[in-house]
Amino acid sequence: MRFMGVLANTLAVILGSSLGLLFRRGLPERIVSGVMTGIGLCTLYIGISGALACDNALVLIVSVVPGAVLGFLLDLDGRLERLGRWVESRFPKGQGALSQGFVTGSLLFCVGAMTLVGSLEAGLTGNNETLYTKSLLDLVSSSMLAAGMGAGVLLAALVVLVGQGSLVLLAGVLAPLLSQEAVTAMSAVGSLLILGLGLNLVGATKIKVANYLPAILLAPVIQWIFTLL
Repeated sequence: MRFMGVLANTLAVILGSSLGLLFRRGLPERIVSGVMTGIGLCTLYIGISGALACDNALVLIVSVVPGAVLGFLLDLDGRLERLGRWVESRFPKGQGALSQGFVTGSLLFCVGAMTLVGSLEAGLTGNNETLYTKSLLDLVSSSMLAAGMGAGVLLAALVVLVGQGSLVLLAGVLAPLLSQEAVTAMSAVGSLLILGLGLNLVGATKIKVANYLPAILLAPVIQWIFTLL
């Protein structure tokens, strides 16, 4: 079944986040802080290794620059943040800030090579192995992230369900338009954004990662132009 991987990933985030929230109450602040730094370091590794998959750095640069301009004009980061705050407002006061965990979790679980490639594989061939592997990774990372950032991470499961599910549905339409090089370029740009998210998690930067999301959509177009040249 094409959507089994998406459902497994969604359930993994729900389970992992629930476990993280359960254990969070008994963890000292210094341990939670240390866990968050550890997650950030792992995220940096995932981002670096994925971004290096693209042989042509110019594709990344030419994709990211106009993608950033478009993303900042649309204020995608602000929109995602406001969505998180709207969700937060639906809960009783005293539940803690949800928006930061929601935004960070949504980006971490839904941006990157495994999300793109896994969803395309599931939609085209029914092969869910990549999404199953991603589910296992997200089970661990969501538990640690929820321990550090709270219940907003749990709500990111909705974005996983809708986002990856949409990619699976669109796979049949997108496949004829995407060469292997184009998919690699999109994955590399997504991994570059994961790298930025990792820098945020370790406290080194405060990059508005969501504003760079249009770069992922521009990457196959830029790759196609470079192929013609």
